[in-house]
Amino acid sequence: MARGTGYFVVSILYLKYEPGAVELSRRHPMASWLCAMLHCFGSYILADLLLGEPLIDFFGNNSSILLASAVWYLIFFCPLDLFYKCICFLPVKLIFVAMKEVVRVRKIAVGIHHAHHHYHHGWFVMIATGWVKGSGVALMSNFEQLLRGVWKPETNEILHMSFPTKASLYGAILFTLQQTRWLPVSKASLIFIFTMFMVSCKVFLTATHSHSSPFDVLEGYICPVLFGTAWGSNHHHNNHGGSHGGSGPGTQHSALPTKSKEELSEGSRKKKTKKAD
Repeated sequence: MARGTGYFVVSILYLKYEPGAVELSRRHPMASWLCAMLHCFGSYILADLLLGEPLIDFFGNNSSILLASAVWYLIFFCPLDLFYKCICFLPVKLIFVAMKEVVRVRKIAVGIHHAHHHYHHGWFVMIATGWVKGSGVALMSNFEQLLRGVWKPETNEILHMSFPTKASLYGAILFTLQQTRWLPVSKASLIFIFTMFMVSCKVFLTATHSHSSPFDVLEGYICPVLFGTAWGSNHHHNNHGGSHGGSGPGTQHSALPTKSKEELSEGSRKKKTKKAD
């Protein structure tokens, strides 16, 4: 229950960071509540969709729905924003962030085990199920934005994957290899190792307000070899467009978006708060 509470707190906290989320909660509280439920249970909806199960199953867990609703109400409507200010206090927030990553890894492992029960040899089904279980609402962010009256197709998570989404994909691959006995490691050991990795990385990124990813260096070496350099295509288009801007390959590569959706929303929220003060 404690880990679930931490997962709900961080998920709905990032919803409040979204531009216009506070105004939406005042004008259309039902839409805001639905967005909060998507942030908390979006992974279950996507997994049920992939496996052909009823999409409304997550509403059957009354205690989880009531707990998530209570967290949503406290974050958005607590007098003087006391609850919001308490959970935004960095040491407290880091604890909740760590709890969410523990839940994320468990959801990936459970999702792959559940998919393996239906498709014993369906590797891609297991990977996809584990991925959506770990990524949560990120993969359906455009649909969640529509509930808030916002349409930003350029923020598609598939185009600009954040660290949690990439880590969930890589974790789903590892757990699938373990489930099919291609990775000679016990499930408990893999869960422990991957949980420590996720917790340490996410806590460090949150504490330092860093927008980088531990995968950036590795992908910088592997992706150009396997898929070619992104700068080459950009440079070709710039030559035809006639705009060089005096920037070299390094600046072209660094212009690629590396901030996660959650971190961008948090940054914009903090800027608005400073201006208001």
